Amino acid sequence: MEMLRMSGISKSFFGVTVLDRVDFSVGTGEVHALLGENGAGKSTLMNILAGVHTRDSGTVVFDGHTLEHITVQSTEHMGIAFVHQELNLFNDLKVYENIFLRKELLTRLGTLDKRRMIAQTQELMNRLGVDIDPNATVSELETSKKQLLEIAKALHAEAKLFILDEPTTALNNNEIDHLFKIVRGLKAEGKSFIFISHKMTEIFTLADRYTVLRNGQMIGSGAIAETTPTEVTRMMVGNSYSDADFYEPRALGEPILELEHYSGNGFEDISFSIRKGEIVGFTGLKGAGISELMQTVFGAMEPSGGTLKVAGSPIAGDIHNAMVHRVGMIPANRKENSVLPDFTLLENNYVSEHTLSRKRPVIRKRAERQRFERMRGMLNIRCNGEDDLITSLSGGNQQKVILARWLNTDADVLLLDNPTQGIDVGAKAEIYKLILELARRGKTLLVNTLEIPELQKVADRCIVFYHGSIHSVLRHEDITEENVMLAATNAAGVAQERAVAQ
Repeated sequence: MEMLRMSGISKSFFGVTVLDRVDFSVGTGEVHALLGENGAGKSTLMNILAGVHTRDSGTVVFDGHTLEHITVQSTEHMGIAFVHQELNLFNDLKVYENIFLRKELLTRLGTLDKRRMIAQTQELMNRLGVDIDPNATVSELETSKKQLLEIAKALHAEAKLFILDEPTTALNNNEIDHLFKIVRGLKAEGKSFIFISHKMTEIFTLADRYTVLRNGQMIGSGAIAETTPTEVTRMMVGNSYSDADFYEPRALGEPILELEHYSGNGFEDISFSIRKGEIVGFTGLKGAGISELMQTVFGAMEPSGGTLKVAGSPIAGDIHNAMVHRVGMIPANRKENSVLPDFTLLENNYVSEHTLSRKRPVIRKRAERQRFERMRGMLNIRCNGEDDLITSLSGGNQQKVILARWLNTDADVLLLDNPTQGIDVGAKAEIYKLILELARRGKTLLVNTLEIPELQKVADRCIVFYHGSIHSVLRHEDITEENVMLAATNAAGVAQERAVAQ
């Protein structure tokens, strides 16, 4: 039985066709993976379903009803819930207040019935098997719990169809397993899911069926059990896809970044030396302290001990000091920490360089445009022009603009914290090639990622963290799923401890 059928959906913006007669359907009690590169039309299709955009043509049937005029309010009323990658929660409100926002329960006197709302929120969390205090302020929650709170909100609104947009981006393996358990439980109750993800392992673990979009067209659809990750990826990116390993060894220069007994929030006693032109991968289980280490090196967090040297000079203090010493950083959450949404591409490009050049108060637009065009060509930034807002670009192209921002400062050391997060496979391949090209030009790159295949494609060596400390350092040829996971989980150490105990 079908929960949703979208037939012949077409949509154009300013004369450009972004969806061309797309067919898409979801069964009752089904997890359906919607796949495609950034810009393939996935978001537009889902925004039509969610009432954000109106379709130019085509029909939408949901739960047996043909939908003529879809609005955001009507979709929620019908039971369609969109759980966005970038969460839509009010951080200053409590958990139960987010759940009952615009649906507040009142006492007989017309005042807020907090006791009843808190009790019902607790019942909802118990149903999902989630340990979230209804009275907690949302800003205090971990990202994983915020993600589950979004699902709880949708469930409270009696959603029948959940649209999950990259729901595992900020979750560790245990949190992903918990989320999938919740999805499977709701699926058993007859709930349906549209699962948008770029992670093939998750797609083939959770989904029942798939649909692939490319350039606004439906390329293929079918049962997950009847296809392979390679076939799906080829459908997503077309003839440009390659399984080739990107890595190429290079001659390295002198040490440029040195840490000695460096400690801070989430990590301690870190010592290593990285050479000019080297690409060093960092990995470990979520919460291992790598993001905190990068933020401290960049000056966003205070160290508690040890020394940091860049090109032989000790540095300490703040972000501006790191920038002066030619250190740049792309943080994990580009929406909150990198992208300036109200700025154009040109403004996003020169903002850091202008901070370094604050003795020159005048911005020379002609010179800045020339520099942006150079970066646009070098990084293959796909846009109409420098006056576009950065929010008009796909995630991969936004990431390239942020990278261009730091290259614009002539940064020699680039800290990349999950640089391909939320980016499709085609854009990922471009990022890998850029990383290797920058290394060939003498840039030094530190890449933090949970995805081992990324390290195999670019890293000269890999530093594996465990509980805030360096567990192992692997050469490029030793970077395998097994070796990394043995170190990241300290499996060998646990086995040794058990042997001693016996």
